[in-house]
Amino acid sequence: MIPSIRQPKWLKALYSGYVALFFLYLVAPLVVVAVFAFNDSLFPSPPWQGFTLDWFFGTEEPKLGIFHDDAIMESIWISVFVAFWVTLLSVAVGTTNAFLFEREKFPFKDFFYILMLLPLVIPGIILGISILVFTNTVANWVETAFGFDIEALRPGLVLVILGQFSFIATITTLIIAARLRKFDRTLEEAALNLGATPIVAVFTITIPYLAPAIIGAAIISFLMSFENFNTTLMLVGSDAPLTITMFDRLKEGSTPALNAVSLLLMTSSAVLALIYIAFQKKAPE
Repeated sequence: MIPSIRQPKWLKALYSGYVALFFLYLVAPLVVVAVFAFNDSLFPSPPWQGFTLDWFFGTEEPKLGIFHDDAIMESIWISVFVAFWVTLLSVAVGTTNAFLFEREKFPFKDFFYILMLLPLVIPGIILGISILVFTNTVANWVETAFGFDIEALRPGLVLVILGQFSFIATITTLIIAARLRKFDRTLEEAALNLGATPIVAVFTITIPYLAPAIIGAAIISFLMSFENFNTTLMLVGSDAPLTITMFDRLKEGSTPALNAVSLLLMTSSAVLALIYIAFQKKAPE
């Protein structure tokens, strides 16, 4: 629908209906999950049995709340731990990559740029399997040749972090590079003319300009890591992040406790998304 072109009223009404149905399709499942997180029933489905907060704060089975469920709380902290390191690595490497691809000229630059984008088009589960096969092959060879096992190359949190980092770093690179592309390099040149070294000019002029993109990339990295399932499933060990714990619980039978966890995730994601939008609006062009 192009606003500058006059359209018949029936077509506008049809388009408005389509937009309404589209957003209803997106929002309805989330609303249902949120509502039944407060249902006083052992099943996360109709009929409505009454309002309760037991699925959040309950202390006894069968209505053990998520804040008193040791397995759920431990998995949340594991997810936070993984997301923290994935975010730190992804933002650091993404910032470096942005300067590399936007500022430097080197042989096969386009090839390496395409290579960097590949993890985005590879299904997460395939990416996880590939990393698992590669690391296990290396670990088995080292153990056979030298007689010791490299635990970091076996399924566990280290592999989960590296697996998520392998594609999230690409996203941070694209976000930060897009802002770096708009930067006026004469500002750096002015700082150099005033006696600053190149590294000082970058950290006092360029990095502050990139701060909104860096913060936005960090928020997106944290959210993507925290909610990742496909790649994590292939690389996880005994310490399971939240998404894997929820998957295991679903196999045993769903309860409104999982709705409560989902509502917590939706709320946290919405808050971080609003923070990201706020930083983008305040960012100077």
